[in-house]
Amino acid sequence: MKQVRKIYDKAFKEKAVELSYDRTNVSELARELGITAPQLYKWRKELQEFGEGSFPGKGNLKLTPEQEKIHELEKKLKDAELERDILKKAIGIFSKNGR
Repeated sequence: MKQVRKIYDKAFKEKAVELSYDRTNVSELARELGITAPQLYKWRKELQEFGEGSFPGKGNLKLTPEQEKIHELEKKLKDAELERDILKKAIGIFSKNGR
C-alpha cells in the first residue's frame, strides 16, 4: 500500500523549529509532533539559511532576500523587454501602412 505523504504548513514548521531550540531533547520533541528528528533538523537548517523565505509552499522557490530581489528584478526586465519588442513591431506595422 502506498503511504500518503504528510504536508505541514509554514506555521507548524516555524513553531516546531522554535520549540526545538527551547528543548534539550530534539528526538523526543519530534516524536511528540509526529515527525522525525532528521526532518526537524532539516527545517532548522532551512529556516537558518533562508529566513523569511523558508517553507514557501509547493512549487515555489526558496530564496534568500537577495535572491528574491534579483528574481523580481529579472522578471521586471523580461516584462520591459517584451513590451519594447511589442512596441517595435507596432511601429513597423504602422509605418508600412502609412506609406
